[in-house]
Amino acid sequence: MSLHRWFQVTAGASVLRIGNSAMRKIVIGFATAVLLATVALAQDDMAVLNFIVIRDYSGKPIRNASVVMHPVEKNGKQSKGGLQIKTDADGKASFDGVPYGKLRVQVLATGFQTFGNDYPIDKPTVEITVKMKRPVGQYSIYEEHPEEKKDEPEPQKPPDKDSKDKPQ
Repeated sequence: MSLHRWFQVTAGASVLRIGNSAMRKIVIGFATAVLLATVALAQDDMAVLNFIVIRDYSGKPIRNASVVMHPVEKNGKQSKGGLQIKTDADGKASFDGVPYGKLRVQVLATGFQTFGNDYPIDKPTVEITVKMKRPVGQYSIYEEHPEEKKDEPEPQKPPDKDSKDKPQ
């Protein structure tokens, strides 16, 4: 038996035609195994992020908060691009397919301080709970602040009469 009975190669169209059904099954099985292995390896480097955004003072969820994600480079700088998702009525949002590495997360919600932090993404599922705070008033040097201690010099004590540090 010659090899050309088993394989017919068409050079113009670059198509491999396999004549034997057993050989065809082997090649298709091998191609499927390679494809599945490639997909499995690619999924190992991706994570699922689950966010919960709540109020700091009551623990109640914040709906429609913007969760912005930016990859962070090894030098600590934020990469170009990013992704924004919104929380649902339960204050939850999730995203599947985040590559491993450092991720900068910012959360913005009307009536709350902007939140920002960097998180290491190093496992398949990462849970992130964000506690949003109410904004505080701006500090003004022109207003009275009775709770602060004034920077007044302490009065100097007169030297003791029995002190040995007397000038002679």
